[in-house]
Amino acid sequence: MAAVLIAAAVSDDSGRTGGMGGTGVNIFPGVLVVSATSSTQQQINEGEQRRQELEDEKNKSEEQLGHLQGEQKSLRRELNNLNEQLTQVVENLEDLEQQIRDKEQEIVDTQAALEEAKATEEWQYECMVERVRAMYEMQDESYLNALLKENSIAGILNAADYIEKVAVYERKKMDEYMANRVYIEEQEARLQDEKINLDMLKVQAEAEKEKVSGLISQTSNAIANYGDQIADAEQKTREIEDQIKKEEENLEYLRKKLAEEIALSKAAANAAWRDISEVTFSAGDRKLLANLIYCEAGGEPYEGQVAVGSVVINRVLSAKFPSTVMGVIYQNRQFSPVASGRLALALEADKATESCYRAADEAMAGVTNVGNCVFFRTPIPGLTGISIGGHIFY
Repeated sequence: MAAVLIAAAVSDDSGRTGGMGGTGVNIFPGVLVVSATSSTQQQINEGEQRRQELEDEKNKSEEQLGHLQGEQKSLRRELNNLNEQLTQVVENLEDLEQQIRDKEQEIVDTQAALEEAKATEEWQYECMVERVRAMYEMQDESYLNALLKENSIAGILNAADYIEKVAVYERKKMDEYMANRVYIEEQEARLQDEKINLDMLKVQAEAEKEKVSGLISQTSNAIANYGDQIADAEQKTREIEDQIKKEEENLEYLRKKLAEEIALSKAAANAAWRDISEVTFSAGDRKLLANLIYCEAGGEPYEGQVAVGSVVINRVLSAKFPSTVMGVIYQNRQFSPVASGRLALALEADKATESCYRAADEAMAGVTNVGNCVFFRTPIPGLTGISIGGHIFY
């Protein structure tokens, strides 16, 4: 993004000396290279990096969102299958319960028939006993007397035959009732066994129903949980999109600001410059400049500290910047330690070192080791200028 502008040839007519110890050095004797200002270009680079990081984060969030939606969709299919299973289990359970009710009624009916058969059997048995007793207990109406009363052989035979048929009939009916009773008892036993089996099937069906209901509950909870996660992921994606939008708006602003600063850098290179002898410094300028040097280049070599001080004084001398040290340093959005509050803290404790104060004195005396440079920053691709320590001056 750093556009490099080549300004017209600018000679150093300020009369300021460069280098250390007063050795005159004419920086940029032919062409002054003007590039993006340090803070703005750095903010643009950082903004583009943040935007790319946000885009990557958004892609990851959307990928996670798609995964969650896929999992939720799969769980919904599973829930539908479980609901179908539960419906089938409930239907089977209802069918079993109906079969049990029918079987219980059949058992009741069978038991009633059995009781009736038993009563009939007892009644038949009692009747037979009474007849036998009557036959043997009659004193003058005994079986033999009944036969002897007949006046003919044919009558006796007929009476005997009748008595025999009655006995056979009684035996036959008794056998029928006995057989019916056995059949009913067998049926009752069979029905009882079938009911036991049905009861066991009902228990199994109820257990299956409970199991499927539990799975449905778990799946429903899982779907709801995924729903919460999806909502969170969607919210996160929206927030990232909002951040990207704000970052793009900020980048647009910074690009416009960069264009203005490049134009200002070019204009400053071609504008009129005052001589250092024309500058009147205020009482607090030395401390202010020394502490700014401390914030911007406290860890740099001494030459780097002088260079930062020279940039501030170059701006004071340029017609394109404020004409005082305080005006230059506190110009809006020019030096990051001002915006961050570091300069205020440094001034409060006067953290500037002896070398920072010495560098401020040299710069305020007109010494420059960066010619007419009015900007500096950490190196970035495409930026050319004077490299001192960890900064490029241009």
